[in-house]
Amino acid sequence: MTIEVKKLTATLGAELSDVDIAHLDDAELTELRALWVEHKVLVLRDQHISTAEHVAFGRRFGELEIHPFAPDTDKHPEIVAIHSNAESTYAASSWHSDVTWRAIPSMGSILRAKIVPPVGGDTCFSDACAAYDRLSDSWKERIDKLFAVHDFTMTFGVHMKPEERAEQQKKFPPARHPVVRTHPESGRKAIYTNRTFTSYIEGVSKEESEEILDRLERAIINPSVQCRIRWQVNTIVMWDNRSTQHHATDDFFPNERRVERVTVVGDRPF
Repeated sequence: MTIEVKKLTATLGAELSDVDIAHLDDAELTELRALWVEHKVLVLRDQHISTAEHVAFGRRFGELEIHPFAPDTDKHPEIVAIHSNAESTYAASSWHSDVTWRAIPSMGSILRAKIVPPVGGDTCFSDACAAYDRLSDSWKERIDKLFAVHDFTMTFGVHMKPEERAEQQKKFPPARHPVVRTHPESGRKAIYTNRTFTSYIEGVSKEESEEILDRLERAIINPSVQCRIRWQVNTIVMWDNRSTQHHATDDFFPNERRVERVTVVGDRPF
């Protein structure tokens, strides 16, 4: 099998044709994984699968995370259900890579559209490798050896009671990751800080930490390193959390949007 590939931009994203993720053999899965590493974001339309098949497909890439703070489905704790409407306006609308607050964060995420608004509700992706490549040599030299601290309390802990937050911090203490991580398969360097989960840069003043985080955020949100996905019901989007960041638009309210995600556990960034 040779999968038909339609690139979305020169460096980021591809829409694949004639792929049925519920019936891939091992050779096809190997080809799909190679395309995932190469294009970082893959779009697969018309995937008429069950929730159980969604979970099973994710497991073919590795262990699946059980998210301790995000809502799941009744029978499948591996599923993160993101349901937004007029009453619940959560849409993950800030740039981030998934679960960087874990000591061993995710390799990739596989998101399935269940309910799509008539307009809006797109997801934007940024190529964190291209964003790094576009930095000046002086900025690369400045950040290449730095580490940053990531903490769930910046997002999920905001609305917790102090005692609950303290208990969860025992289970999930702040994680220390390189500011620039190296992709374990492609070998490319990528920016690995984000405003959603990164609290500060180690070894520098608070002012310098803010300066660095601001500069790297601006590199990520540069439209020239991005692609944008318009959802349809039964669309699957797979993204590599080691080389991308993403941002869901919150431009569809009061309409309804429901997407469901499985997240593949990765390895310790280096």
